[in-house]
Amino acid sequence: MNRYLKLIICITIPLLIGGISGFATATSITDWYVNINKPSFNPPNYLFGPVWTTLYILMGISLYLILQSPVNELRKKALIIFSVQLFLNFCWSFIFFKFQLLGLAFIEIILMWISILTMIILFYEINKKAALIQIPYLMWVSFASVLNGSIWFLN
Repeated sequence: MNRYLKLIICITIPLLIGGISGFATATSITDWYVNINKPSFNPPNYLFGPVWTTLYILMGISLYLILQSPVNELRKKALIIFSVQLFLNFCWSFIFFKFQLLGLAFIEIILMWISILTMIILFYEINKKAALIQIPYLMWVSFASVLNGSIWFLN
């Protein structure tokens, strides 16, 4: 497969997953989320779209870099944990925004954080660049975890 086509497909996968969850939960963001108690450090809603889009693009680039590595057991594990963290990422929006289960969403985002850290560790053994460009994702999910926990506590 053409390298550029493979890169485009790798970037499209996380963007599509994020887009589907964002689209499916968008009405909840402008509905109940506006009226709940939020901490003072809650960012404005318009910030989330550009941040997540950037993070999904970085995920896709990392996926591409990992797929360029030789096929072996470590690569297989890395691709599995990439899939796990992306699945957890997809589910979190539904749990938090659609179903408004703030406590369950907090537990789920902690599991997502662990899976992202695991992904970075595995990626680092395969391709350092693929791992390092995931650090902003880990930092954002760290912040989102604190935000989720704070919202749960306040409501």
